[in-house]
Amino acid sequence: MSLVYIDTSALGRILLEEPEMSAIMRALDTFDRRTASQLLDVELHRLGLREGLLDHIDELLATIVLIPLEEETLIAAKTVTPPTVATLDAIHLATAVRLADQGELDTVMTYDKQLAAGAREHGITVLSPS
Repeated sequence: MSLVYIDTSALGRILLEEPEMSAIMRALDTFDRRTASQLLDVELHRLGLREGLLDHIDELLATIVLIPLEEETLIAAKTVTPPTVATLDAIHLATAVRLADQGELDTVMTYDKQLAAGAREHGITVLSPS
C-alpha cells in the first residue's frame, strides 16, 4: 500500500482552487493512503479562516490520517536537517522522516522548496504536481 505525506502548501492549493488543484487531486488518487502531521489541521484551518473557507476544511481532511503531535517529533524537529527548513515545516519534515524510517512512507507532496530539499536529503521522494 502506498502512502503519501501531504503538507499545507499542497492541500492549501486545493482549498484555494489554485491552478495545480486538478493535478494534485489526480496525484493523490494514485496513493492508497494519505497522511500528515496534525499541524496540517491547524495550518489549513488558519488558511480557511483568513480566506473565508472554513466550511470546506473537514471535507479536505476527511481522507487524510492526521498524526498527533508527539514530544518525540517535536524534539526531532529541533535539529532535523537541513537547517534552512522553517520551523513549522521542520515538524512536517520530522514527521515524514519518522514514517520513512519505519518503512511506511513513499512520497512527500509539497510545494515548499526547503521542505522538498529536506525530504530529498533524507532520501524521500518529493512530488509537486502541476
